[in-house]
Amino acid sequence: MISHSTVFITGATSGIGKQLAQDYAAQGITVYACGRCLQRLAELEATYPSIIPLSFDVTDIEQVKHAVASMDNVPTLWVINAGDCEYIDDGLIDAQLIRRVIEVNFVGAVNVTEAIQPHLNQDHQVVFVSSIAGELALPRSEAYGASKAALSYFARTLQLDWQKRGISVSCVYPGFVSTPLTDKNDFDMPMIVSSNQASDAIRQGIEQGKAHIYFPKRFTGFLRVMALLPYRWQTALVSKLLNKDN
Repeated sequence: MISHSTVFITGATSGIGKQLAQDYAAQGITVYACGRCLQRLAELEATYPSIIPLSFDVTDIEQVKHAVASMDNVPTLWVINAGDCEYIDDGLIDAQLIRRVIEVNFVGAVNVTEAIQPHLNQDHQVVFVSSIAGELALPRSEAYGASKAALSYFARTLQLDWQKRGISVSCVYPGFVSTPLTDKNDFDMPMIVSSNQASDAIRQGIEQGKAHIYFPKRFTGFLRVMALLPYRWQTALVSKLLNKDN
């Protein structure tokens, strides 16, 4: 089992990131909780003495670098989690919408990676929170799915390039998780799990040193099997499932 005394988490003011920050802090682990909302960061700091807030926007690389450089202690676990979701309706492409989502979910993660890389050493763990949505084409997910597919590819490539430095890279592929982000969804979310369950699954995967962390297992396993099929079959099966639901 791998243990850490200092953890860095982006997107720590809500959802999965907030739950991870709270759970690690409850264990007495020092947590650099990163986010944009100063009020939410202050609330975390007031509740958990071991939380140190860092305020920055992941889409601004200079802000990210300045925040990372301000840390007194170097974390050994880095969780790159900040993300956003917007949907494309009826296949009507909105370039600005897609750019916004990719700027946060992918470019933001790249910005953080560049900022932390001078601080990475052997036995450090870097964890990217992607999504099972990046594994299979789903309706309305042109922006979100593409951003997560890019992030997953980026993480898997770093696994190859950083292994000789002894840096462990993991990629997380959640299904639906109950968070303020998914609260906005206007469709059924099969096998949705709580943020507590998500945190438990991620922390367990990190402790076990897993390169790929999938949850909930039944739902993500089903989509992974679908993703192995020829694209034509995937499209037909997804369309059939959607028509059945309707």
